[in-house]
Amino acid sequence: MAADTHLQENQPPGVPPLALTGERTLPDVPAENYWYRRHEAVYEWIARRVSGARVLDMACGEGYGSDLLARGGAGEVVGVDANPEAYEHAKLRYSGPNLRFERGLVESWATPGQSFDAVVFLQTIEHVSDPVSVLRHFKELLAPGGAVYVSTPNLLTLAPPGAEKSDNPWHIKEYTAGEFRALCEEVFSSVELLGLFHARKLAVHALALRLGWDQVHKTLGVSKLFYDRFTPAIAATDFRLTATRLESALDFVAICR
Repeated sequence: MAADTHLQENQPPGVPPLALTGERTLPDVPAENYWYRRHEAVYEWIARRVSGARVLDMACGEGYGSDLLARGGAGEVVGVDANPEAYEHAKLRYSGPNLRFERGLVESWATPGQSFDAVVFLQTIEHVSDPVSVLRHFKELLAPGGAVYVSTPNLLTLAPPGAEKSDNPWHIKEYTAGEFRALCEEVFSSVELLGLFHARKLAVHALALRLGWDQVHKTLGVSKLFYDRFTPAIAATDFRLTATRLESALDFVAICR
């Protein structure tokens, strides 16, 4: 393991920490807190809409999102991930009467005879080589009246201007708002698209950057001191979802029916 690899801190006894590889975000890694809270904000938004529901959290990773959905009032949550380390960690780290984890592939996992009121698939479709097939599989898992919640980063704000994708080696395809909507509409008849934006202190920080804060903290030599405090203090409430200005969103969230 590389000397600069970030490991999760302060895990419960008997729960081995996961290493931050860039493939998935993790809680309990201070340097990763911005990305973790960016994901958590969407999970919290979904949790408020699935109270009492049967929820499938596909590519659940470390398990924090499945746990949030379960604690948020979902009737039943099944978290599914193919990675053996993430799956074992999730089983050990999170538990509850309405929560369980299973290991499986997003393309094929299913329990015969079981359907779900909501399927959640966050920040993963950009990793998938055949996204249409995956979305069709999710549609088959839905109970009547159910919804699939899919999020993905915005190509226009993640990648350099004019680039086909960012330098994230785990991403196969990154989408503009139009491309993402068109992808979802290949499978679903109703698609609502929202964008995730900075709010509260992150909005203030973005304004400060536009006013030259980047140069100021470098000139004063306080960059590390500032961000060592600022980054761990970011919360899910420092993000917001809205249906406007999608071209400048950080991430997109599609609600598909």
